[in-house]
Amino acid sequence: MAAAPESIAGVADVDCRGLQALVTGSTSGIGRAAALALGRLGADVVVHGRDEAAGAAVVETLADVGADAQFVAADFADVEAVRELATVVEETTDQLDLLVNNAGGLFRNGALTDAGVEYTFHVNHLSPYLLTTSLLDHLADDARVVTTASDAHRGATLDLDRVRGADPFTGVEAYAHSKLANVLFTRELARRVDAAGSDVTANSLHPGAIPGSGFSRFLPGPLPRLVQSLGVVPGVPSVADGAAEVLFAGVSPRTADVSGRYFADRRPRSPSMAARDDDAARRLWTESATILDVAEPLADAVAGHTAGDD
Repeated sequence: MAAAPESIAGVADVDCRGLQALVTGSTSGIGRAAALALGRLGADVVVHGRDEAAGAAVVETLADVGADAQFVAADFADVEAVRELATVVEETTDQLDLLVNNAGGLFRNGALTDAGVEYTFHVNHLSPYLLTTSLLDHLADDARVVTTASDAHRGATLDLDRVRGADPFTGVEAYAHSKLANVLFTRELARRVDAAGSDVTANSLHPGAIPGSGFSRFLPGPLPRLVQSLGVVPGVPSVADGAAEVLFAGVSPRTADVSGRYFADRRPRSPSMAARDDDAARRLWTESATILDVAEPLADAVAGHTAGDD
């Protein structure tokens, strides 16, 4: 029998009773496994996805282990749907102790969302950015924000002009670029909440190349069948392994005071040089606000400072 994510992460004895968590993309794959593990540890969980039936099934499973859970549907390609998700979370929870930005994917066909932004960048970066910054005032004093990135970010460089669609990415390029954005966003979020005097932490992670995560369905040609077949090979990461990465960053005492880091194999790792570019992180943060037509979040906290000053 496969080990549970909480056992793999070394957090099976962590008491999460009273903790309120939102896990995006939690109707399947890594997100579902992480949400169910949090419920088993005692947390109350807001489940998110697009499939109402799948969401109801996760909520029912969480209820079976005694967790208080609800499902909220939201399409991450829709700005207003993400805003509504944030509003529902604010109205139905006292506060958030854990926000897991897990929703996303690799999309084969290049397209622009209604916001005029490349689809993968919008879903994988802009929506987590909007959701997180919309919920900043609803986060507990010591809340953790965990974002599922990927080692696919290595080799990508930030190019904010291309997300407007003038020079389209391939599907894999778009995915790598969006995962770089996840790491840079986390880096800048950690810098800004720290500058604001907050104890909120923000970390990103690589969950592993996991056949059972559902990721493979976005790959071209025969690759989905090939990747799925790897799930039976010993040593290939499982969905539970990926969820364990989320739990390690999200509830482990070992990461309670860690912020602005990138984790893989439940250890802090150095991301790519492009992902350590503080000026790029600042530009991404401000341009994301511009694209979304919102006031720059936490601007006052870093007023008069450049990214390299901290």
